[in-house]
Amino acid sequence: MTDRRSLLAFAAGLPLGLPFAGAALAQAPAAPAPLAADDPRMTERSIGRAGAPTVIEYFSLTCGHCASFHKDTMPRVKRELVDTGRVRIVFRDFPLDAVALAAAQVARSLPAERYEPFVSTLLQQQDRWAFARGANTQEELFKIAAIAGMTRAQFDEAIGNQALARGILEQRVAGQQQHNVNSTPTFVFGNRTVPGNMAFDRFAALVAEIR
Repeated sequence: MTDRRSLLAFAAGLPLGLPFAGAALAQAPAAPAPLAADDPRMTERSIGRAGAPTVIEYFSLTCGHCASFHKDTMPRVKRELVDTGRVRIVFRDFPLDAVALAAAQVARSLPAERYEPFVSTLLQQQDRWAFARGANTQEELFKIAAIAGMTRAQFDEAIGNQALARGILEQRVAGQQQHNVNSTPTFVFGNRTVPGNMAFDRFAALVAEIR
């Protein structure tokens, strides 16, 4: 885990996009208190059979290449590799900007079983909520969160929760330190780190090489 000074320096370096309550972390004069070690919002989010070969995906919810992977490749990965028990995918938030950080806070605040469907929806509808011309990004994100069962009060608490933001940022720093992640999407196949979007055949071949 990064120390307090490093975390603040990292947070301050996030490129700030549209105004968001979650962006306040990057401007905070002092780091918020850390989350409890057993906080359920930061437990592993994954899909697939326990014990199957594991792939870690680092992604940002405002990353166009991540969106392309989840639109073009992930449906087949789930159908042919996850649902058949050949691979387990662990999701790691790696926000590239304040909007992605706030969206990750919302995703992590939903019940664990709703995390992957919500993230998949955000990536597949990225143009609607993150980049739609003239749209209020926060309101568009709330509309999708409401469909997932989140109330307005829960949404406002999620995007304003600086401790949760710190936990997500610490996970990002850990990805940089443990797996040399510096872009999204980045996948870790066993001990092999592979950056960039990819087609299904290459993804499946890399899964087959996991030892």
